[in-house]
Amino acid sequence: MTRRRLFLAAAVAAVSAGVATAAFAWGAMGHREIGVAAMHALPAEMPAFLRTRHAATEVGELAREPDRWKDSGKIHDTDREPAHFVNIGDDGHVYEGPAIDQLPPTREAYERALHASGKQDMTIVGWLPYALVDNYQQLAKDFAYWRVDTAAAARAKTKARRAWFTADRVRREALILRDIGEFGHYVGDGSQPLHVSVHYNGWGKEFPNPNGYTLNHIHGPFEGALVHDGVSQADVEKHMRPYAPCKDAIEGCVGDYLKATLRQVEPLYQMEKAGGMKPGDPRGRAFAAARLGDGASQLRDFIVDAWRASETLPVGWPKVTLKDVQSGTDPYESLYGKD
Repeated sequence: MTRRRLFLAAAVAAVSAGVATAAFAWGAMGHREIGVAAMHALPAEMPAFLRTRHAATEVGELAREPDRWKDSGKIHDTDREPAHFVNIGDDGHVYEGPAIDQLPPTREAYERALHASGKQDMTIVGWLPYALVDNYQQLAKDFAYWRVDTAAAARAKTKARRAWFTADRVRREALILRDIGEFGHYVGDGSQPLHVSVHYNGWGKEFPNPNGYTLNHIHGPFEGALVHDGVSQADVEKHMRPYAPCKDAIEGCVGDYLKATLRQVEPLYQMEKAGGMKPGDPRGRAFAAARLGDGASQLRDFIVDAWRASETLPVGWPKVTLKDVQSGTDPYESLYGKD
């Protein structure tokens, strides 16, 4: 059994035995703080329904959902658990497979590349980058529907159609909050250094360790108790950076984000070796707050990027765009369905 499977099996056993564990991701507090902080930082260009206290609270709670889904069943869990992590080696490659900034364009191609390396399969090494791109694209599409619904309601030819467009927009708002919550969970996972490294729960006896980093299981204590007891919402928001738009395809920006987090793996182990994870030590709290702040910043950035990308995305069938509606096209049959 691999280290990753041993880790997952131990965590599941702990849950089954009623032992509290935060073995899979930031604990509930960390994910909640990332979601709330990102929503608080949205700029004025975003739809008003997202810039409310209600929206921030909802996203904070929904950001916990992918962890709350666990133990739903073998098929469910086997498919979804690897979305939370990716095991990147010190050379920047997913084990001896593809480099994190040169990933294949689909998960299927990623699996083939890993199998070709003869070392691992994707259920063991994880597919976090694909979960991030998938959730980004879903959010952008739902934003596109919201834009078209909003424009169509203002131009509707009948009261009945106006009512339908309005109701569809309201449904879309609920979906968008769920989109952001789920997306926020995986963006949060991507800010936790132990979720993007082969050194995910102790340095590992199988890896060179000239600096003598701990072999102990530090994953849960770092992201769970340390955050819950020592990092406030204000701490996270204080560590956020200004908005930085994605200037590449989303796949490239996801790769850059995970590479940046990977560079924090050794500093985390250095901090632990120096005693920074001991109760009350400010170094551990500051390190965790900075990582959470980076996750919240990246989530805010991806939300804004998805909003901007949505302006030109087609929706419905036959396909229609916001520009089409603004030019006089009635999108009712495309959205309501003519089949």
